[in-house]
Amino acid sequence: MKRVYFSGFLVLLLFLAGCAGRVYKTEGGYRQGHKFFSTEEAKKQAAAGKGEVMNLVCSYYGTKFHGRKTSNGETFDMFKMTCAHKEMEFGTMLKVTNPDNGKSVTVKVNDRGPFVENRDIDLSYGAAKELGMLHDGVKKMQVEILSKP
Repeated sequence: MKRVYFSGFLVLLLFLAGCAGRVYKTEGGYRQGHKFFSTEEAKKQAAAGKGEVMNLVCSYYGTKFHGRKTSNGETFDMFKMTCAHKEMEFGTMLKVTNPDNGKSVTVKVNDRGPFVENRDIDLSYGAAKELGMLHDGVKKMQVEILSKP
């Protein structure tokens, strides 16, 4: 009898562990496990028009997601010039500039994220490397909307 309870407990733990990593879009934000990420600010950013410049907190992602599908169905290539945003339309082109060294890259929004509080954009590893922000990890950057689909 103990074996049956133990097996049931293991199945429950595996189920809960699988759910904890998933990100769910809800009305007004995103939820990952018990964490909730508001999209109010992200919606304002997404509503910005061509030519508008914003100072956004950028981070980057790479090896863990390399080769996986992005939210728009493309395969993520950590060396390409792409990024993730919670609300911006897929295909939006952004110019991201590092204010410390003046380096800029043009990236395409093709994924959703970041799902960490107080971050606005997740850059691909390749974009972060070009900008010289690998050591910083998270940095406020100047972001200009170049075009929207």
